[in-house]
Amino acid sequence: MATMAKDTEVPLLTPIGNYNEDDELHNPILKPSNWPFTNSSFKADEDDIQQIRGVKDLIREFSVESKKLWYLAAPAIFTSVCQYSIGAVTQVFAGHVGTIQLAAVSIENSVIAGFAFGVMLGMGSALETLCGQAFGAKQLEMLGTYMQRSWVILTTTALVLIFPYIFATPLLKFIGQTPDISKWAGMFAVWMIPQLFAYALNFPIQKFLQAQSKIMVMAAIAAVGLIGHTLFSWLLMLKLGWGLVGGAVVLNGSWWFIVVAQLVYILSGTCGQAWSGFSLKAFQNLWDFVKLSFASAVMLCLEMWYFMALILVAGYLKNAEVAVDAISICMNIEGWMFMVALGFNAAISVRVSNELGAGHPRTAKFSVIIASITSLLAGVFLSLVLLFSRSWYPPLFSNSAEVQQVVYELTPMLAVTIIVSSLQPTLSGVAIGAGWQAYVAYVNIACYYLFGIPIGLILGFLLDIGVKGIWYGMLAGMTLQTGVLIMMVLRTNWNKEASLARDRIKQWGGDSEAKENGENLVS
Repeated sequence: MATMAKDTEVPLLTPIGNYNEDDELHNPILKPSNWPFTNSSFKADEDDIQQIRGVKDLIREFSVESKKLWYLAAPAIFTSVCQYSIGAVTQVFAGHVGTIQLAAVSIENSVIAGFAFGVMLGMGSALETLCGQAFGAKQLEMLGTYMQRSWVILTTTALVLIFPYIFATPLLKFIGQTPDISKWAGMFAVWMIPQLFAYALNFPIQKFLQAQSKIMVMAAIAAVGLIGHTLFSWLLMLKLGWGLVGGAVVLNGSWWFIVVAQLVYILSGTCGQAWSGFSLKAFQNLWDFVKLSFASAVMLCLEMWYFMALILVAGYLKNAEVAVDAISICMNIEGWMFMVALGFNAAISVRVSNELGAGHPRTAKFSVIIASITSLLAGVFLSLVLLFSRSWYPPLFSNSAEVQQVVYELTPMLAVTIIVSSLQPTLSGVAIGAGWQAYVAYVNIACYYLFGIPIGLILGFLLDIGVKGIWYGMLAGMTLQTGVLIMMVLRTNWNKEASLARDRIKQWGGDSEAKENGENLVS
């Protein structure tokens, strides 16, 4: 790393330099202990961002990077909202079918399908690292191979995850749900098994398209899927009286429509060299791929299960019904706000992985700075909107005056949570883009489960602060995790990460695989 200039005009980004493996400037905890590469130096590409010495340079580069970021983030946010809304629409129509049907769909979505969604999305996130870095390195032929490997792994995972769907009724009874709700939710879960295999194909496809910045087509398909889902849900669930069976048929159909539409787009030749046909290479290097996929799944699931655990803990408080309702409402608001942050997560993951793969460590670093500032400002704006509307939005979710009052009191903490959670997914996206999933998983365990939940239990139960104490604990865990991620990013040697990206591509394919002949089964 170049030393800082001693004159008064210090550039924001230091000059491009060579990286030497012997330098221990990178945080040791982030260094993969078993990474087998032997290159001793790394030189950044000449196209990397140049020095920023003044306000004019900063404004110019900020504008350029912001356009790239929003080009990815805006359609990614829209896609996330549409896909999140598909499940919400089914719940809305289930509420018109009956109270127990609404409870059954809600429980199945949050417990059974929610568990599977977290595992599958997490394992699919490994492609954000691999496809993004391969695309940046112009190893386009590897993207299709990586996607097929992920299909193999996720389809195998889906076969394992069938069992919670089949045995959903006894599982839900075991965790305390009523027999009627467990019965209806179990029936709905069995009908929803096809959705599980749609996940197995959809998440790798989305990461494959994201790495190439082909997000607009994903947004368009998601929008059409949501519109069709709404119309057919009304027709089958209410007009034709199919009830939950109709809801399951439409929900499965909507997810499979998204999968098929995206596949048609890919197979039509729009992705160029990134898709050259089905290949037997999909079955090579599976173990290394499984390890990265598993680390990605653990990283994401630890975050998702953290919020599920808080709702379960709230059920043991005094006046548990009010506590659970209030936390559920706040979590619902946080979920919608999180869709915005998730768009930035996808965008910065693509930007970092592409730039590292292209040998642009300084551009990757600058992308992180711009994305962090932008997502943080978005979180502040959304928090202010929530604070100004704290007196009228609680009645939209509950008719209980007691629940409304608790939500009103939780709103300031919810606003702070939104600010923290606006930055945290962006930093997680950096981790995914750089391939740090395993290390972030350890961070999540420590911050969430060894710190956040115990703090919440102490405040909520021992000190009798109640639902506020539970929320304080959650916020403490999130804040600590965000702080640790910030330190990881600040101490990162981006030249070294670019070198790791280059060697990862060489180890898992790259030039050697591209030069082999006869690998395609279908061209």
